Amino acid sequence: MPAIITDKFRFHNAEQFSEAFTEASGNTMYLGIGRPQAFATSTRADSRTENQGTDVAPITPADNVNAQTITFDDMLAAKKITSSDVTFAIPRRNWTSGTVYDEYRHDYGERITGTTTAKTANSGASTLFDATFYVLTAARNVYKCLDNNSNAASTVEPTGTDVTILSTADGYKWKYMYTLSASQQANFLSTDFMAVSTNSTVSSAAVDGAVNVIKIKTAGSGGTDGTHTGIAIRGDGSGGVCSVTVTSGAVTAVTVTSPGTGYTFGTVSNAQIVAAGATSLVGAELDVIIEPKGGHGFNAIEELGGFYVMLNTSLEGTESANTGDVTVANDFRKISLIRDPDAGGSAASATTLRATKAINLTGVSGTFTADEEINQASTGAVGKVVEWDSVNSILYYIQTKFNDEGVDSNGNQTAFSGTNAVTGQSSSASGTPTTTTSTINNVSFTSGYSSPEIDHDTGDILYIENRAPITRAADQTENIKLIIEF
Repeated sequence: MPAIITDKFRFHNAEQFSEAFTEASGNTMYLGIGRPQAFATSTRADSRTENQGTDVAPITPADNVNAQTITFDDMLAAKKITSSDVTFAIPRRNWTSGTVYDEYRHDYGERITGTTTAKTANSGASTLFDATFYVLTAARNVYKCLDNNSNAASTVEPTGTDVTILSTADGYKWKYMYTLSASQQANFLSTDFMAVSTNSTVSSAAVDGAVNVIKIKTAGSGGTDGTHTGIAIRGDGSGGVCSVTVTSGAVTAVTVTSPGTGYTFGTVSNAQIVAAGATSLVGAELDVIIEPKGGHGFNAIEELGGFYVMLNTSLEGTESANTGDVTVANDFRKISLIRDPDAGGSAASATTLRATKAINLTGVSGTFTADEEINQASTGAVGKVVEWDSVNSILYYIQTKFNDEGVDSNGNQTAFSGTNAVTGQSSSASGTPTTTTSTINNVSFTSGYSSPEIDHDTGDILYIENRAPITRAADQTENIKLIIEF
């Protein structure tokens, strides 16, 4: 049984996700960073391997239970995403001279009458939102292409913010939609995507059901030359009027002289053109282009395909509000989006959360090295060093589910505990966990040990991305943009 889920469902899902950041009882979302160790094929405790690709070419994470839990295992930190970090987005399409842009049509994908062929854009796109029908200019204005001059190249960049339709010297017709603000440019403009928003002035000027463009589908022949005026646009609207120019017996131009209102379909027949003075014209067929609900510019998000949501988060050094939560002593390769995690047994709410475990050591000899294996011989515990704070004698580490990363030779994952010595395998550094309860550098220790601030395996992992390693520094800010398509 033929059926589709329409684009409206995609908009609905995007809107619901976006609203989760603003609702009074909405969700709490965190951006997680992790995976300090290099991507490589890792041997599991049961001798199976997990192919994670390489640092140069990490592979796409699997969508399964295992991917959910291991994301917490090597997580370094998480930062809360606020409503100001979220926007609707669309693919970025820069205006470039010499490009043939697709024009807006309401009927892409429909079968052409009398054929089994679907109506497609000049680019070959069979849906409006796959078509290249809008552009971003150098002035950071966004325009919708209403007419591409019979698939000609665009050579004149549209300019201005007038609410009326703009005609350029190359025969194109454009509709100004909105301008990217300075904030949108700084936070929501990437190489491939850009923010989308509705300009209130443009929206207020939009006319629901107006007709501004009529295309020539078939020019016909035998008509009386001249410009024939006063031709009514028929349909379920009113007030629409056009004029038709006939040259050498064929229709060569159609001009809308009154857009009218309320049209959801419209027609201009060959007989109407004949009655207006094009005597003996035969075979002419015109396409009345129906505007989106509300008119062009009424709702830019839906008109331009804004079923993408962009999340923009910056990691600024170690994050001064909670010094040390976001380590700069190690790199990261994994980004995740976590919904409603817990912290200390309750719903997380802090701006940043440390995701590593930590030990406060005494009697340290040597220096622990980032990414080296650490062991506790008396318990069999195994881990990987994330950071060694030599000033405060704090060892930050992770324990994963793989050999040489978090489990012993028998495949057991055992917690570090007691006053048993912790030894680094590559550096031979050693230290003994304290027995005191203390708070050092915003990290709370009980008997020398501290659990992660974010509770592992709580909430839902909505997104996982593997990337090439990103090296951090105290005076450095990493700006991370996630694009989620619905």
